[in-house]
Amino acid sequence: MSQKLALTAVVAVAGAVVGVVLVAAVRPAPEHVSSGPAVARRAEEAPTGAQTPAQAALKPRKGRVLSVADAAKELDLIAPSRQKLAEDFTLPLVGGDKLRLSAARGKVVFINFWATWCLPCREEMPAMERLWQQQKGQGLVLVAVSVDTDTKKVKPYLDEHKLTFPVGLDPKMDLANAYGVRAVPSSFVVDRQGHLTAIALGPREWDNDASHSLIEGLLRSR
Repeated sequence: MSQKLALTAVVAVAGAVVGVVLVAAVRPAPEHVSSGPAVARRAEEAPTGAQTPAQAALKPRKGRVLSVADAAKELDLIAPSRQKLAEDFTLPLVGGDKLRLSAARGKVVFINFWATWCLPCREEMPAMERLWQQQKGQGLVLVAVSVDTDTKKVKPYLDEHKLTFPVGLDPKMDLANAYGVRAVPSSFVVDRQGHLTAIALGPREWDNDASHSLIEGLLRSR
């Protein structure tokens, strides 16, 4: 399990009755991440006003519908300390294509950093697949960025676990370092205007009502 930086195991105790979450650490905490309980305070409900045809075409979903702020709170997300555009990048994808973040402006982008050896990543990826399948036609761009140094391991892993969302390759951790990633899995949500909106350190249930409400609310926002 060699990486550019030393990899250790970080144990986050979620509470006496919640249990233990394991996260593989890769570097010190990023400066743009606020400390303390994680709540994306900048994420507000979509403003009122006329919607574009794409926004109005969002399909209704059964289940609880939360505001963006409440969804971020329930998911225990971190808000950037200040509003900023997400770092642009062009990333090679498994299969030979490339993804450029700025080309996805107008959509909500979900960026997840992971590795094939990461057990918490394995736990959350099926939920990411379900989120992707339901929201990709609504305007969600999801890319899972592998930090595996041996990129040959990635495609067999995806095939084995039947994962179909786009997967990027970052073997030298250039993009991970640019985003200040210190642990995998780490996820970053970018709004339609290109601003970094929320950060998740560790795995989440990405197919629950809060996750869908977060994405749908950001898709409706202007």
